[in-house]
Amino acid sequence: MWMMYAIMTFFLWGIADLFYKKGNKEEDKYSHIKTGIMVGLVMGIHAIFYMIINNINLDIISLLKYLPVSLCYIISMIIGYKGLKYIDLSISSPIQNSSGLITSLLLCIIFKTKLSLYEIIGLIVMAIGIWILSYTENKENKKVIIKSLKLTAIIFPILYLIIDGAGTFLDAIYLDYEEILSEDMALISYEFTFLIFGIISFIYLKLKKVKISIHKEKDKLFASIFETAGQFTYVFAISSHSVITAPIVACYSALSCLLGSVFLKERLTRWQYAALLLIFSGIIILAVFEEM
Repeated sequence: MWMMYAIMTFFLWGIADLFYKKGNKEEDKYSHIKTGIMVGLVMGIHAIFYMIINNINLDIISLLKYLPVSLCYIISMIIGYKGLKYIDLSISSPIQNSSGLITSLLLCIIFKTKLSLYEIIGLIVMAIGIWILSYTENKENKKVIIKSLKLTAIIFPILYLIIDGAGTFLDAIYLDYEEILSEDMALISYEFTFLIFGIISFIYLKLKKVKISIHKEKDKLFASIFETAGQFTYVFAISSHSVITAPIVACYSALSCLLGSVFLKERLTRWQYAALLLIFSGIIILAVFEEM
């Protein structure tokens, strides 16, 4: 069951990444904050309905316990939103989303997790794909930096990698290895924390007299919906087999790169298409053998 949730998260977040790119414009100084507000709004609505349907009460203690994980994710996402304004999706995604592979390696080392042969093969194939994708794009970084006129553009995905990786590592401990919180409480705690962030950000923009209209932020709204749906499936995937879920989910960059080339006309080379094939092959290996 966890594999199905992991694959669903892969697709949902890959689509969300596409809408994040479309909705974040370089000319809009507060675009990344507006995106955070939209995500907070959608997640807050989902959390409320989830609690009503499942008859769950918000536990403040659980929210505080999960706060370190929530903050890692929220901070990394805001950094990611800002970085997407300055750098092609096909470049930023592979760099920042290699965090899952690093997290998987750390979990294996620290908790002495043993992997089967097919899991090792699948992870290696995915790692090679991510490396090729990042390497081929890094050769174009100078052009991108000149285009964006932001010398710090490449810093955003790197910061995302570190902070998001920390969040994923903590999530594995909270939900899988130590089982500090249940999946329901982790989901609700994170979504309400993001709602609080969204409210604070909304007040900040109001004080700055910056207008924000849902009707004019459709791409951000769609991204928020897919992000929230992916968060739901992610929690149930990471709580069961985090060492494999983390890299699979992180490789949604492969899907977002493919979608970016189709819908945003971002050009991919033959090497990049080969890298995407490797990444998808690695996921298929893990999915097929996991069901056997």
